[in-house]
Parts: sequence; structure tokens; C-alpha cells
Amino acid sequence: MTAPARAGHPGGLANLASRPRVDLVVGPTPLHPAPRLSRELGVPLLFKRDDLTGRGLGGNKLRGLEYILADALRQGCDGLVTGAGPQSNWTMLAALSCLRCQIEPHIVCYGTDAASEGNMRLHRWLGVDVRFTGSPDRSSVDAGIEAAGAELRAAGRRPYLVPRGGATPLGALGYVRASTELAAQLDALGEQPAGLWLAAGSCGTQAGLQAGAALTGAPYRVRGVTVSRPVPECLDRIRVLAAGAAALAVGAGTVGAGTVGAGTVGAGTVGAGTVGAGTAIDEPEVLGGWIGPGYGVPSAEGQAAARLVAQTEGVFLDPAFGAKAMAALIAECRAGRVRGPQIFLVSGGAPTLFAGAGL
Repeated sequence: MTAPARAGHPGGLANLASRPRVDLVVGPTPLHPAPRLSRELGVPLLFKRDDLTGRGLGGNKLRGLEYILADALRQGCDGLVTGAGPQSNWTMLAALSCLRCQIEPHIVCYGTDAASEGNMRLHRWLGVDVRFTGSPDRSSVDAGIEAAGAELRAAGRRPYLVPRGGATPLGALGYVRASTELAAQLDALGEQPAGLWLAAGSCGTQAGLQAGAALTGAPYRVRGVTVSRPVPECLDRIRVLAAGAAALAVGAGTVGAGTVGAGTVGAGTVGAGTVGAGTAIDEPEVLGGWIGPGYGVPSAEGQAAARLVAQTEGVFLDPAFGAKAMAALIAECRAGRVRGPQIFLVSGGAPTLFAGAGL
């Protein structure tokens, strides 16, 4: 049984096509069936291959960077400061994309140092400025980004500051645009999937997909699997980011003026629930219980899921995000709680396969 189509926003995506964007993604990325895995689970599955976005080793973060870097260039910025963990796919793709756009990247990582493997090896090979906060607390990156920005401004530079994961309404706009790409692909295949599954970390990707589903009248529900934060925090972040991204897409919102940066997530900043004249954004769904030993640490369930996908479909899933989300999807399918065709977003992260206990 397939899900019924829903009405999209009455005004369409009026502002999306005219929004400045740096061309980074080589798209559309493939959408294809996963036949052997589908038979194994008894549920029809499609893979949306955003591990094949075309820059570096691919990954979902390039979609948001198209809009973030366009805004940095518009503001005349000569540097970009962001951060995350030492094996961050976000910071790797941000640094690589900055270099392509002739913007100097500055990366802040929590901790005191990291081995030159996986993404960190690529950062150092490219000669990127990488700083460590000295604290194991992931939130220490936030103050580190501000401090690096202040240092650059004091030196006469014009830095553009982006929070962890690029999780801003502007960054989430990348997956509003991806939703229009996906809608065209589903039409061409004649598919009406019931669900779209993905890993939820900083939550910008899910927020963009939530907004995009509402604006395009998608038949599917977006289902995130948290690999990082408590479920209530994910839900709050997705509501705010989705509303902000949708407002930008339909022309009802603006990128914050007066500051050099892509904005922050703050409760009460942007209302959630409806867009403009009344299109409702679905209440987000996020499954908990799949983080395993911790953020960025492979789990036994995730490793088993990733091995099954590799053996049946010839696709590698990263251990920190995709593998854990797939473990949740497999468990839900085997428990009989999934009905109708499903899409799984393969979000990339290939360098982390070669770091620590990646496999």
C-alpha cells in the first residue's frame, strides 16, 4: 500500500530558484531500488544516494553548503569558521568547499588532538587551520568558533561563522531543494513511498526534508534516527529549523541581517507548524535508542546493519550515522512496524570508514 499524495504550499517554492547558491552538488544524485535488502526485510526500499554528491568523497552536507557559501560570498567574507568533532564529515566538506570558493577555512574541534586518519588526515593534507578546544565536551566547539572569529576580526579579516553541522535555516534550505529533486525522481519512477529514513545529528538535514515534504506535497513521512542528541532536543531543533527553511523557500523569511554568519538555532526565533498561507509542516518523528556506546562510536547493531547493506547492495554506510539509522530501520521492518515502500538517505561519511574502529 502506498501513501496518498498531499497538497503542497499554494504559493509553491517561489523564492527557492532565485536564492543565491554555489554550484557544488553534481546532481541529481541517484535514487534506486535496493532489491536484495528489500527481500531480506519484506519491505520495498529505495536508496537516495547523497554519498554521491560529487565533491571530495561525497556527502549530504554539500547541499547546505551551496547556500551557506553563497551567503558568505555575498557578504564579502574572506574566511569561514565552523567546527565539530575530529572525524566530522561536515567540517571536511566545508573546508574543501571553502577552498574551491577561495574562502579560507578555519576548523574548531573538541578535544586536545587527533590521529591523522579518516577526515582529520584529509584536513591536514589540505593544510587547513584546525584548532582544538582542549575539552572533550562537544559544546566547547561553540565558544571556540566565536573565539576564532573574534581573533580573525581583530586581525582585519571578515570571517563567516557557522554553527556545528551547518544547522541553520539557510543550511537546511539545501534539503528543501533536494526534496524537489526527489519529487521529480519519484514521479519518473511512479513511486509513492510511505517513509523517508535518515540519521539525525545536528538535525539540519531532517529539518530541510520536513519543510521540503510539506512544500512539495510529498506522500512520505520523514523519520529520523538520532545518533547524537536526546530525542526532545532533536524535535525542538527540527521544528525551528524546518519553519525557518520553509519561510526562506517561499519568500516569507530573510537571512538574518546585520551579522556575518548563517544564524543560530534558538527557541522562539522562528515559529513552527505552518508556512505562510497555511501549509502544515508535519510534527517531526525521531527514533531514539540507537546511539549505541556514544556519538561517533560504532555500535554492534550498526556494524551488523552496515555489513548487511554492503553484502546485499554493494553500498557502504558510515559507522557513526548511516549504519545506526539503518539498524533502526531494519529492526522496525523485522518487527512488522513498517508498511509500504521506504526511502533511505545514504548520507556519505566514507572517510570515517578509515578511522579508528570504523569497520
